[in-house]
Amino acid sequence: MNRTRTLLTVVSVIFLLQLLAGCASRYPVATSEARTVDETPMYIIGSGDSINIFVWRNPELSASTTVRPDGRITTPLVEDVQASGKTPTQLARDMEKELGTYIKNPVVTVMVGGFKGPFDQQIRVVGQAADPQALPFQDGMTVLDVMIAVGGITQYAAGNRATIVRNQDGSPQQFQVRLSDLLNTGDISANVRMLPGDILIIPEAWF
Repeated sequence: MNRTRTLLTVVSVIFLLQLLAGCASRYPVATSEARTVDETPMYIIGSGDSINIFVWRNPELSASTTVRPDGRITTPLVEDVQASGKTPTQLARDMEKELGTYIKNPVVTVMVGGFKGPFDQQIRVVGQAADPQALPFQDGMTVLDVMIAVGGITQYAAGNRATIVRNQDGSPQQFQVRLSDLLNTGDISANVRMLPGDILIIPEAWF
């Protein structure tokens, strides 16, 4: 009799484990260990960025402007220069070439003020965030930083079923993140590194 009960208990446990495995997420879990990148990404200018252009010894040619929706800027003596898609250093060198027509050996420094960046450099948060939005990527940004910026998750969010969509080697991949564990219990192992272009999707809980 005891042997039969033991056998039934073992069978019940095996069935329960199989059931839980079937309910598990089909996405791999993003871990805090996978937080390093080969090199620090350079900031890429995007439409809407505020640009400060300083021309050494030529203050009348220096200017502050905003990158237009077409990705171009206009400054004194130089019109319609492509800025979007370039680093500040690349834009500075292009401005030097343009200004070289008018002044001798121009030295240009480009500084970015209001950061937005192109879409593939932003972090986009959709779904059950308190304030879903697109955020400019910053070096070292983690999912906790993103949660602070968007005000956390709503009461209807299924935080532990949130996923990050990331473009790797030309193809999108999806990773599970445990937002509820991070925000509600302070599980720091759930705090993972974000990369430029990541999309954080926070689904609604099933009631």
